[in-house]
Amino acid sequence: MILAVAAMALLVAVDQLIKYLVVRDFALGESRRFLHFGDTELMNLTYVRNNGAAFSSMSGQRAILIGLPVILLGICVWAMWKYGRNSPFLKWNLTLVMAGGIGNLIDRIFRGGDVVDYLDIRLFHFAVFNFADCCICIGVFLILLYMLFDKSGKESPKEQPHA
Repeated sequence: MILAVAAMALLVAVDQLIKYLVVRDFALGESRRFLHFGDTELMNLTYVRNNGAAFSSMSGQRAILIGLPVILLGICVWAMWKYGRNSPFLKWNLTLVMAGGIGNLIDRIFRGGDVVDYLDIRLFHFAVFNFADCCICIGVFLILLYMLFDKSGKESPKEQPHA
């Protein structure tokens, strides 16, 4: 469990460092080419601030956007304690989710309710997002797969006596 906490701290530090560099080196709204193939832009770094949740939903609802993640982080801590000790897969994916949640929560608290976003996929139109969002999405996706396909905690039905 100590290793998971250390990994979580490292992921949060990486998230916050990237956001610090974006805020320091980019003007708000500025976009720079990052990944491209010839003239085709795959991904840019674009500095935007989001005061909502995913896809700017719930914009300006700061109390909810701080309170709900705190509750969800509490649920993740409980799940980590209850189930993570028996499942390394679940433990590491909860670590991803919590790291992303903490990274964005730090922004909400210390950046006036906004989250710094900067990853801008240009190959197709998509929302601008950040490293913390990636951690959350990957962790949640893999936890859902775990819940769908893990059979280790399920008991097989008892045989019915023949009449």
